[in-house]
Order: sequence, then C-alpha cells, then structure tokens
Amino acid sequence: MNTARLSVRSILFVVLALLAMPALANQNTLLIMGDSLSAAYGVPSERAWVQLLKERLDQNGLSQWQVINASISGETTDGGARRLPDLLRENDPDVVVIELGGNDGLRGFPPNVIESNLAEMIEQVQQTGARTVLVGMQIPPNYGQRYTEMFADIFPKLSDRYNTALVPFFLQGVYDRDGFMQDDGLHPSEAAQPKLLENIWPVLKQNLE
Repeated sequence: MNTARLSVRSILFVVLALLAMPALANQNTLLIMGDSLSAAYGVPSERAWVQLLKERLDQNGLSQWQVINASISGETTDGGARRLPDLLRENDPDVVVIELGGNDGLRGFPPNVIESNLAEMIEQVQQTGARTVLVGMQIPPNYGQRYTEMFADIFPKLSDRYNTALVPFFLQGVYDRDGFMQDDGLHPSEAAQPKLLENIWPVLKQNLE
C-alpha cells in the first residue's frame, strides 16, 4: 500500500514538473545596468520607473519578462564594466539596458574613457547573444559647450557603431519641468518616474516582443 502511494506521488511530481517546464522555457530576463536614475534614489521604490516598468510589462502581455535591476547610485561606466561579466553569467539576460555615463560626465571624466567603457559593456553583452538598449544622457551646459557636445555624442556614436537600440535622452521632458527634479537638481522626483518610463518604453518594447 505504501509503495503504491509512493508510486502515485512520484507520477504526480513528474507530471507537475513537466507542466512547469514550458513556463520556465518561456521566461525571459531583462537586466538593467544603471545609476541613481534607475536605482530609485530619493524615490519610494514602489513608485520608481523600474517598478512601473514591471507593471507595464504585465499590462502589455509581457509578463514572461523577469526584470533584474542591478543599478547602483553613484555607479560609473568603469564600475558597470567591471560588474557586468558576473551579472551576465548569473542572470543570462536576453536584453540588457545600459543606463550609465551620467556620473562620469558630472565628474568631468574624459569622453574617450567613457566611450571606451560603454563600448566594452556593449561588446560583453553582444558576446552572449543578448540585445542592448543604450540610454543616452546629457549634462548641464556649465561644463562648457565642447565637453557637453562630446559627451552627448558618445551615445548615438556607439549605437551606430554596434547597431544597438538607443534612447536618445533619458531626461527629455524631465530636467526642465517644474516638480520633476528633486531639490538637488540632479535626480528626478517621484512625479517624474512615469515620464522616465514613457521615454524608454517605445524603444524597450521593440526589443521585448
């Protein structure tokens, strides 16, 4: 009698495991490599754009996408390039969002160094067969016209070179709108989070379907 029960339980276990396999096979992973703009700095995590993205995925029939947010406040392109290999191995993502460079620009790092670090990250992603969404940034004009232009040009230049998807400017319609920036003038407020999602969503959606 106990043997029969064990046999039935074993069969049920196998059936349940087989039923679960298609769901696992259809699971996709989106990895976000960002700085404070994606790490919910000064914003309740449940209202940050990454959380709003998770809700948007469910609403658009894309619930098979798992979002891994590896963003860190203060992160630079150098730090991102050093962390990325382990994250790629651990998560095996299908799409990687690279939202880095802003801190480098604010610290006045040489544009060629920023570009080199971002290029290294894109190459690391492409070597795994995953797709890259590069998020463009700009810095305030007080850094000088030459530097600000060289910095802004990094992102479309890399997108063209590596044929990646590009969000032209993540803070479009945010940095210059009343109530959309925190008191420090650098970080988007809670009110700005839906706009950040709207800025990235059209480009991101094309790479998720």
